[in-house]
Amino acid sequence: MTTLTVAFCTFKRADRLTRLVAALRAQSCPVPFDILAVNNNSPDDTRAVLDALQKQPGASLRVVTETAPGIVPARNRALDESLDRDILVFIDDDELPQPGFLAAAYDAIVNEGAQCVGGHIEIDFSPYGRPAWLDNEVAGFLGRLDHGAVSFWIANDATPIWSGNTAYAMQVFRDYPALRFDPRYNREGADVGGGEDAIMLRALLAQQARIRYRPDMVILHSVDPWKLHRRYFLKLHFQAGMRRAQLSAPDFPSGWQGIPPFLVRQFFSHGFKTFVLFFTGKPGLIRQAMNAAHAWGYLLGYRKRRHA
Repeated sequence: MTTLTVAFCTFKRADRLTRLVAALRAQSCPVPFDILAVNNNSPDDTRAVLDALQKQPGASLRVVTETAPGIVPARNRALDESLDRDILVFIDDDELPQPGFLAAAYDAIVNEGAQCVGGHIEIDFSPYGRPAWLDNEVAGFLGRLDHGAVSFWIANDATPIWSGNTAYAMQVFRDYPALRFDPRYNREGADVGGGEDAIMLRALLAQQARIRYRPDMVILHSVDPWKLHRRYFLKLHFQAGMRRAQLSAPDFPSGWQGIPPFLVRQFFSHGFKTFVLFFTGKPGLIRQAMNAAHAWGYLLGYRKRRHA
């Protein structure tokens, strides 16, 4: 019989765990499944809540503690703990699975032959409400993911999937023992950025893995209130630019202070477009400001790398 584990990594969200585990135990799945909780050394009463949940009826709950801080060590611990399983499904501790979530993941891997599958992520803005300026494009940077109502095979990273709603055929990780989430893209606690899931997707694509999108594999993602501010998106893109420049940018011909002139021009171009939208009141200001923040982060990250 196919073995399936659904795992979540958690840090300081003890108040959400009872509802999450109950929703997972309520899932219908063609095979029995168990739940794995990776406690990322939470300082609150996470462990006590998980201990209590272990005693409740339903799918068995296994708890492990990962002391290395950050989402990457926690996700990699889940992979290591599940190497003997056929399927590992990831969900985050600020999400809730919708009906059919596990069944869709199982079907994609067992019946469609996917080695990786991801699904639809919808944002839950309650109880704070959705800011009027936050359109669907910007909401994508809160984790919203909707590639339409039809399943398809993913051929490149233009149609990404996010690790908060992803399942893997674990044979892939047995075949490639070094395949793990990249620690260079770790994020800790309330830090922003990361990108470890995008890097994992690219690694799987490079191996020509069969990656499936299933719109019926749905989760509801709750948003922390501190993310519902424009400054969050600017910081997110600034740090993404920094990280990309430091970790994956090619070596360009040097200019003043080691900075290629085209990076300076790129930053001023995005900055100018941002000021135009600000003063004219035309739509797209936040998205353009995010581009400017990314360009500034890339410029500074590249300079830092060249002077390291």
